[in-house]
Amino acid sequence: MSVQTEVRTLPGKRSERRAARARRIREPRSDRMFLICVYLLLSVFFLVVLLPLLYIVASSFSSPAAVSSGRVLFWPVEFSLRGYNAVFDNPQIVQGYLNSLFYTVVGTIVSVTMTVAIAYPLSRRSLVGRNVVMTLILFTMLFTGGLIPTYLVVQSAGLLDTRWALILPQAIGVWQVIIARTYFRTAIPDELVEAAQLDGCGDLRFLWSVVIPLAKPMIAVVALMYAIMQWNSYFDALIYLKNPDLFPLQLVLRNILILNTTGGGAVDASVVIQRQELADLLKYSLIVVASVPVLLIYPFVARYFTKGILIGAVKG
Repeated sequence: MSVQTEVRTLPGKRSERRAARARRIREPRSDRMFLICVYLLLSVFFLVVLLPLLYIVASSFSSPAAVSSGRVLFWPVEFSLRGYNAVFDNPQIVQGYLNSLFYTVVGTIVSVTMTVAIAYPLSRRSLVGRNVVMTLILFTMLFTGGLIPTYLVVQSAGLLDTRWALILPQAIGVWQVIIARTYFRTAIPDELVEAAQLDGCGDLRFLWSVVIPLAKPMIAVVALMYAIMQWNSYFDALIYLKNPDLFPLQLVLRNILILNTTGGGAVDASVVIQRQELADLLKYSLIVVASVPVLLIYPFVARYFTKGILIGAVKG
């Protein structure tokens, strides 16, 4: 009996599905054409970004002569690891790598901690004078003292030629504070704070046990911003550091490229040509080496990136 009932209901379900399909609104031709144009435009943008990356990677695995002669396109020519051997045989690059890792990890931790510490109180309506403090923070984003006053401040603080000169002066970013403050205002309602206070939860306990776990997407986005900024930074090191043992990777790479392209006073034309070919190859190998850490970090925070940016950008 149940089998007959199921058999009888099958045609009814099919008819309902057909009726639902018939009731669907057909997409206009103009919308389809617009969607096709969007996909074509995105494909062009994708190729514009992808092709230079393929060229750089292919050049880094090619021979110096093939790179200098322009025979490399999107696939290695005369496969060679000479560029990477020259990179990692240089002790300055290894030391610069370790220094950049230190600046990136420690600087990101310090920056995220200070950003959360200043953004969360500013997001609470119970804080007196929060609008004045936020106005002063925004003022620093629009107007700065300039390079010389900043250098004098770093010098008076005793940070010159120290690792902290690359961490503390740029520890807080105004844009990151705005994102974090807006996220806290939209994702942490006042009712949740009041409920925690009724249960006897203090401010620091509430921040650590409730706010930070709920703010993981935003913290991941802010941490990625700070990490990329620290990893790519070299101008502050160029100004504040004199000890080569403290140079970050970017500054070391800059010095190596300049030394290789100047020729160093060589007289023999063949030596000059070989050094120029090696310098051309080093450019691409160094780009790949310097980009690997960021490429390894991004996939782990990519799923938080869109969510954190959208929620943190909503006006609260």
